Amino acid sequence: MALDSPQYEHPFGHLIDTLRSEQYEERRYFNLLKLSDVRYEKLPFCMRVLLESAIRKCDGFYIKTDDVSSILDWQMQQNQAEVAFSPARVLLQDFTGIPAMVDLAAMRDALAKQGVDPNLVNPRCPTDLIVDHSLQIDYSKCAIQSPPTPTDESHGAAVRSPAGRPSPRGSSSSGHCAGQRPGHQGSCSKASCSDAPSGRSAAVQIENTPLLCPFHLQPVSEPETMIRNQEMELIRNKERLQFFKWCSKTFKNINVVPPDINAVHQVNLEYLCQVVQEGEGFIYPDSVVGTDSHTTMINGLGILGWGVGGIESEAVMLGQPVSLTLPQVVGCKLVGTINPLATSIDIVLGITKHLRQAGIGRKFVEFFGPGVQQLSAPDRTTIANMCPEYNATVSFFPVDDVTLQHFKNTICSEEKLVVLEDYLKAIKLFRSYGDQSDEPQYSEVIEMNLSSIVPHVSGPKRPQDRVAVTCMKEDFINCLNEKVGFKGFHISKEKQATQVPFLHEGAEYNLAHGSVVIAAVISCTNNCNPSVMLAAGLLAKKAVEAGLTVKPYIRTNLVPGSGTVTHYLNTSGVLPYLRKLRFEVVGYGCATCVGNTAPLPESVVDAIKQGDLVACGVLSGNRHLEGRLCDCVRANYLASPPLVVAYAIAGTVSINLETEPLGVNSEGKDVYLRDIWPSKEEVNHTEENIVIASMFKELRSRMEKGSTFWNRLESAESALFPWDPKSTYIRCPSFFSKLSKEVCTPQSIEGAYPLLFLGDKVTTDHISPAGSIARVSAAAKYLQSKRLTPREFNSYGARRGNDAVMTRGTFASIKLQNRLIGKTGPKTLHIPSGQMLDVFEAAERYQRDGVPLIILAGKEYGSGSSRDWAAKGPYLMGVRAVIAESFEKIHRNHLVGMGIAPLQFLPGQNADSLELCGKERFTINLPQELTPRQQLTVQTSTGKSFSVTALFENDMDVAFFRHGGILKYVARSLLL
Repeated sequence: MALDSPQYEHPFGHLIDTLRSEQYEERRYFNLLKLSDVRYEKLPFCMRVLLESAIRKCDGFYIKTDDVSSILDWQMQQNQAEVAFSPARVLLQDFTGIPAMVDLAAMRDALAKQGVDPNLVNPRCPTDLIVDHSLQIDYSKCAIQSPPTPTDESHGAAVRSPAGRPSPRGSSSSGHCAGQRPGHQGSCSKASCSDAPSGRSAAVQIENTPLLCPFHLQPVSEPETMIRNQEMELIRNKERLQFFKWCSKTFKNINVVPPDINAVHQVNLEYLCQVVQEGEGFIYPDSVVGTDSHTTMINGLGILGWGVGGIESEAVMLGQPVSLTLPQVVGCKLVGTINPLATSIDIVLGITKHLRQAGIGRKFVEFFGPGVQQLSAPDRTTIANMCPEYNATVSFFPVDDVTLQHFKNTICSEEKLVVLEDYLKAIKLFRSYGDQSDEPQYSEVIEMNLSSIVPHVSGPKRPQDRVAVTCMKEDFINCLNEKVGFKGFHISKEKQATQVPFLHEGAEYNLAHGSVVIAAVISCTNNCNPSVMLAAGLLAKKAVEAGLTVKPYIRTNLVPGSGTVTHYLNTSGVLPYLRKLRFEVVGYGCATCVGNTAPLPESVVDAIKQGDLVACGVLSGNRHLEGRLCDCVRANYLASPPLVVAYAIAGTVSINLETEPLGVNSEGKDVYLRDIWPSKEEVNHTEENIVIASMFKELRSRMEKGSTFWNRLESAESALFPWDPKSTYIRCPSFFSKLSKEVCTPQSIEGAYPLLFLGDKVTTDHISPAGSIARVSAAAKYLQSKRLTPREFNSYGARRGNDAVMTRGTFASIKLQNRLIGKTGPKTLHIPSGQMLDVFEAAERYQRDGVPLIILAGKEYGSGSSRDWAAKGPYLMGVRAVIAESFEKIHRNHLVGMGIAPLQFLPGQNADSLELCGKERFTINLPQELTPRQQLTVQTSTGKSFSVTALFENDMDVAFFRHGGILKYVARSLLL
């Protein structure tokens, strides 16, 4: 029932107050100060957000008054009490968003068959779905060998080649992408290339305009690399995009952000965040849960949010709260003055290391102290983004004057800004560092002196291994000497000086240990922070002016996560210089850091293999595990964007940037990093004059208008989605195949066979389909039956809207260790026949014979990343229960959400102590009146009997299980 319904008697109705001012209309809100409880003002600010939500959403079922009491008593209840939290909105990226929306579309079908209006099925919590998430780089550095002639439209879809043939926008008939298309006879990375228009001098000054090719100074609509990559993405994903377009027109309470706009975390920062939301007649703090690992960035703006799995996000969409144990909150006090040479990345990595060493796993972190005021809003979001790296749930920066100024310059109207400030001050959610009288009490306080931070890189294998830039050469040599491990490569002394000559584009080069072959200024972490991106551009400008270049064999990419970044790099005049150093915008989204870099030139790969070289990648992301960028690139370093450019120019990481030159200019003079490093004043001046409200207004306009492709994309107008039986991307799942109006009493599980007999620490990577589709897998057989070739398989992620593919990919990991077969691989024993089959094929045979299934496991079943198909897949395979020694909490929630019973061996017991071989048949007696954490009896076909604990934590869990999962629970609520 709505909060403003006259029939609803809110248990905290006496807290309702009115915000009044001559500058805006009255707003109602829950005034937490009316609690008159001294504990409130001692709560950390992030806990105050949880408390306000619990009070406002308290309904006696999902959220109870006990939840409110527990949060208010946080000092005593932290790490003990379980509470429910209803965020203000849900954020979905496309890979996790598509199965959620497919489920809702299937629910509409199921209700329509029962005679219910399908239009009743909509997200109950405001939901934003951002279509762009991952970008596969098919084309890298592009050259346009013949100057194109533009159409009459400055941004036309095609240009004419000299021969009069139409060419793709931004390209020419003879242009090519290096390493991708034939016909290239040399590098076009210089303005003086042989095919430049006659009459143009080699020393032409690069002009500052986004519509000129920086090499030929001829008009082009957009960089060819970005256009071609985007075109490939749209072709590859057209079917999925049509489904999203249907969703945008059909469902209420959902906002679909079209493709080719922004990466998901950037849209959240620049477009969706509100700080204060308005709905159901009230104003309240903005908060969000999202299915993107970068959701935590939003905490830098004073908006509480974190990442969740697909099933959790679906539950919130459908009106259910998130369950969490009240966390400990670590106060991180920042003091001291920032070193002028340290970028926000240095600060981020410094804080990351500090907090990692402090052991703040799964805790909330809240920043305070005088040093916080030195951090801009983009600095704060950059720091908040890294909290998964030090294993915190969130890193929260309360709203203060810096945050208000940011919103004033970006997305807030004057009225909204006044309302925001008045409301947050009214409930003491506004941070004033000048008033120390009301300091919150934290679980513990960690102090960090910002002046101690010096420029660092991180690597060569793990993000927590930081190296001072001044010590980089010495550290890399030590890595060569050390035994193979977290840092070592174990290269013998006599081979450390190895150099391998090779030819590239007709010129000879040498590769050695430490040679840079990948340099990427990419999305995530940095693109929200203009200072570091502008620093990279200003450094590139000074480098070009000093006569420095980047070797053409280095795979360079510039993948900003936002059109805003491209805009300010253009308008500040630095983008042409980045292009001159081969850092070309190739598109928007996750790319290099998830291994989507275009292949290295074959000559480079051959040279690396010939010399067994430790080649290097340098990127400005936040993930860089060994071999992730490219399997032949063993050393990978995280660095700030300007340092990525610097190392690309140097061509090696085995260099002391303080004492050794980056290169030599045309006059033979050594050029050092200090000669081209932009000062803090230069960066700040450029940032203040570029990052202004007009940029964000333009971005908002671009989002609201959508791309031409999206606007022209056809989709159905019906309330029910027209499923295409031939589709291999979008398929109606069978979750509602047996939906009835009545809730059946829990049926005992009789005569179940174990589908798998697993050990300890089985992760969601072992369970859930992920990555590429192996050619010999059950999913591959299915796709081949649909007449697809292996090249058309795409990935499991791209096919998450097809339950037939995803179910076949469940337990398809080559690292799965199944005790029923005694070896590693995606196989199991079909016990009745004694045959060893693919896990899916065995499950399919059991289902055909009407035999229920269980899974036996050890400790920490379902640990690792939260993944919805780690529960959906087993459910569709016919798994009714998992019996394990212990469960990862989020995965336990997912199992309950899908109607699978999580059953725990009693303390001190496990499959071995009970002498289970895994080939028995199991009967689990379920009483008609289930209760939370009830003990159940399990009987085996061999006569053994033992007890297990049903891990239903509350009445809500029991209700979901009785209904067969949350999807059926919500569907039945609409049938009544």
